[in-house]
Amino acid sequence: MEFPIHKTPEQWRELLAAKGAEPLAYAVLRQAATERPFSGRYEAHWASGRYHCMGCGQPLFDSATKFDAGCGWPSFSLALPGAVTERHDRSHGMLRTETLCSQCGAHLGHVFPDGPAPTGLRYCMNSAALDWQAPTA
Repeated sequence: MEFPIHKTPEQWRELLAAKGAEPLAYAVLRQAATERPFSGRYEAHWASGRYHCMGCGQPLFDSATKFDAGCGWPSFSLALPGAVTERHDRSHGMLRTETLCSQCGAHLGHVFPDGPAPTGLRYCMNSAALDWQAPTA
C-alpha cells in the first residue's frame, strides 16, 4: 500500500522526538505495536477537539464521535472522511481490520463492527498514535 508521505525509520524517530511523542509512539506507528489497555493518555480524555495522527498531523477523529467502549483504548464511532485507510490484519492468529493514517500509513489501531449507532463501528485506537488538539477560535 502506498501513502503520500514517506520517511526513513530515522526520520520518523527524529520527527516523533521533536513532537515530544511518548516513547512507544514509534513502535505503534511504524511497527504496529499496541499499548497496554487502560494505559494510554487519551483513553479517559473527554475534552472537545480533534485527534490527529501523531506521525503526520492529519486530522483523524472528532471528539464528538469518541465514546467509552470499556475496552481500555480510545474508541470512536466515525473517522473523518478520507482520514483512515483499512487493511486486513491476520497477525496473532486472528482476522481483524487494521486502521492506518491515509497520509503516512501510520498504524493507528483496529476497527470492529460492535460500536454504537448509527455507524455500528468501534475505531479502537492507540493513544500513542494520536495527538489531540483543542478547537481553534
